[in-house]
Amino acid sequence: MKILLARIYLTEGQHLHKKVMQHLHDVEKVKGVTVFRAISGYGSSGVVHQSTLVDLSLDLPLVIEFFDTPEKVERAIAGLGGLVEPDHVITFAGTSHG
Repeated sequence: MKILLARIYLTEGQHLHKKVMQHLHDVEKVKGVTVFRAISGYGSSGVVHQSTLVDLSLDLPLVIEFFDTPEKVERAIAGLGGLVEPDHVITFAGTSHG
């Protein structure tokens, strides 16, 4: 079975991950979603966001990764158009071995 894996890059400070998760779960019903919280990272602004023991930042990078059939993933990405900037979404083609 062919699958498409998508990654959405956000920061905690955008407060979007709950809305994105809700859309992927309730509306699109994709097969699987994982949210990763990074300890450090930067985007096109070049501003580094990182976690330290002294400063527990609430603006760390987040990656939301999800997968399903290529058609369902493309539809889900289109449905997120108002929430996520297009250049913050990447996809990878793959094959399910299960």
